[in-house]
Amino acid sequence: MDIAVDIKQYMTDCGQKARAASRILARATTGVKNNALLAIADRIEALNAELIKANQQDMEAGRAKGLDAALLDRLELNDERIAGMAEGLRQVAALPDPVGEISEMNYRPSGIQLGKMRVPLGVIGIIYESRPNVTADAAALCMKSGNAAILRGGSEAEHSNRAIAACIQYGLEQAGLPADVVQVVDTTDRAAVGELITMSDYVDVIVPRGGKGLIERISKDARVPVIKHLHGVCHVYIDDTADLTKAVKVAFNAKTQRYGTCNTMETLLVHEAVAEKALAELGPMYVEEGVELRGCGLTCKILNGISEATDEDWDTEYLAPILSIRVVKDMDAAMEHIHQHGSGHTESIMTEDIGRARSFLAEVDASSVMVNASTRFADGFEYGLGAEIGISTDKIHVRGPVGLEGLTSQKFIVIGDGHIRT
Repeated sequence: MDIAVDIKQYMTDCGQKARAASRILARATTGVKNNALLAIADRIEALNAELIKANQQDMEAGRAKGLDAALLDRLELNDERIAGMAEGLRQVAALPDPVGEISEMNYRPSGIQLGKMRVPLGVIGIIYESRPNVTADAAALCMKSGNAAILRGGSEAEHSNRAIAACIQYGLEQAGLPADVVQVVDTTDRAAVGELITMSDYVDVIVPRGGKGLIERISKDARVPVIKHLHGVCHVYIDDTADLTKAVKVAFNAKTQRYGTCNTMETLLVHEAVAEKALAELGPMYVEEGVELRGCGLTCKILNGISEATDEDWDTEYLAPILSIRVVKDMDAAMEHIHQHGSGHTESIMTEDIGRARSFLAEVDASSVMVNASTRFADGFEYGLGAEIGISTDKIHVRGPVGLEGLTSQKFIVIGDGHIRT
C-alpha cells in the first residue's frame, strides 16, 4: 500500500480513537485524573536513567546532523529537567480542576436561571520540535482539562518522546483511563502533520510549538483552529528613573539565563540619559559571558568594538548568545520601537516611576508586560499554571501562557422548573 495512504489511515485511526477517548475522559473525576498524573510523575522519576539514555541517542544523532547549540539545548534532558517534568505533573495535579466549574449564575426576568459551565475543548493536536519535556507537559495539561491529546514531536527527539510516552501510558493504565487519552504519533513522516492539521472531524484545536517556519506552515495549512505564537522578540527597556543595580541584574538575566527560549530578551533598550553608565557596566558582563553585541550608532560609541546592528537585527529572534542594543530618547521612543519590532510575546520596563510603569503596562501590546522583572518569568511553570502548552500571542481564544483554563471553553446552562417562553 502507498505510504501516503498508510499515513492517512494511521492518522484517521488516531483521530477516531482520540475522539472516543475524549468522551470517556470528560466523565472522569478529578481524583482519577490526578491519580494518572501522579503515577506518571512517579514513573518518570523512577525511570530517570532510562530517559537520559534514550535522550543521549537523540543528542548524538542531533550532533551528527549538525543541530545548532540552541536546538541541542532544547533537546537535552538531564536530572534537573526530568525532575522538573515530574514536578510539573504534580503541580498540575494540585491545581483546581476547571472542568464543570459553574459561574455567573443569575435569575432572568422570565424566572429561568442562567449561567456558564466550563467544559473541555475535546481533542487537542500538539505539534512540537526538539523539547521532549513538552510531551509530559502537554499530556498533563490536556488530561487535567479533560481533553484527549494527539502529540506529534520532532524526529530529533524520537527516542526521548517514546520513553516519556511509555511513562504516560503506564500512568493512564494505573488510573484506569484509556490508553488513547494521550497518543504520541509513532511516525516521523512529515505527512502525519499534514493529516493532523486537517482532521476537523476529530481534532478541535492545534497547538504548534517550534520555530517560526513550522508555525507559519501550520497556520497557513490548518483546517482546524490554531493557538500559536510565531516568535519571541522580547525587550527590556531601562528607563532614566530605573534603579541601575536592579536594571543591570534583570537585563543580564533576561538574556543569559537561557538562550534558546522564546521569552529570552533579544533587544535591550536604554534611555539616553543613563545609557553610558548602564552599558559601561552591562557591556563587559555580556562579553565575559560570550554574548555577541550589536548596537545602534550611539551604542557603538559607548561600547567600542561591537558590530553595528542592521535593520534585520531588530526583528530577529536569535535564540543564541547575540543581543541587539538601542539607545532611545525616552519611554515613548522605547514603546514605539517595541510597537514596530516586538512580536507580542513579553516586554519589560525597568523604572521607579509608578506613572511610567502604569503607562507601559497599559500601552504596550504583548501577552505579558512586566515592571522591574526579567522576561524569563513569562512561563507557565513560573505563573503557577503547573506547566504550559505554549505561549499564545493571539488575542482569541487565549493569550499568554496556555494552562488548564486556556484548554477549556464555556457553554451556557439554563435551569428552569417547567418554564415556557411567552
